[in-house]
Amino acid sequence: MKKIDLEILDIALSGSSSGAYALVLGEVKGKRKLPIVIGGAEAQSIAIELENMRPSRPLTHDLMKNTMSAFGMEVTEVLIHKMTEGIFYAQLTVTDGIREEHIDSRSSDAVAIAVRFGCPIRCSEQVMEAAGVDLDGTEGEMPEVEDVPIPRSSAPKEESLEDLKRRLDEAIATENYELASELKKRIDERKG
Repeated sequence: MKKIDLEILDIALSGSSSGAYALVLGEVKGKRKLPIVIGGAEAQSIAIELENMRPSRPLTHDLMKNTMSAFGMEVTEVLIHKMTEGIFYAQLTVTDGIREEHIDSRSSDAVAIAVRFGCPIRCSEQVMEAAGVDLDGTEGEMPEVEDVPIPRSSAPKEESLEDLKRRLDEAIATENYELASELKKRIDERKG
């Protein structure tokens, strides 16, 4: 099976489902994109890890990584290997250094685990041919995904950097990770 290396390009609100997000994966060496509709909790978990945020308590995907690491296991690859009736199927390749196992997973959970282990995210050529889109228009049309950024808070834009940092600390303490992710982006924009 030919495998294609992917990278995370975006997480955006989905226009088709209330509370759902679109995870957009792109070919590392190519133009095609693979949009996958995922739940809000998984989108939040992926975004938190990508933003290097540390919640006060471990999220489910953190717990899974911590447990696997405690037993000397690591995830070496995530593969989205099949799509049937619009549902993506993924597997984690897990090893303890002696044996290797392939564990069935939802694609959203697999990506959340991949970003924590820093392992490659891949898909089969068959999946990319069936569900990939080329934004130059040479392949299928983009599914109904509204490219709307994760909502910003309604706080005034003239907030000081110190106020933003204080609000970020409060959001993390109350486990409001969606707001925390957005505040971290605003802080990074101001610094950069």
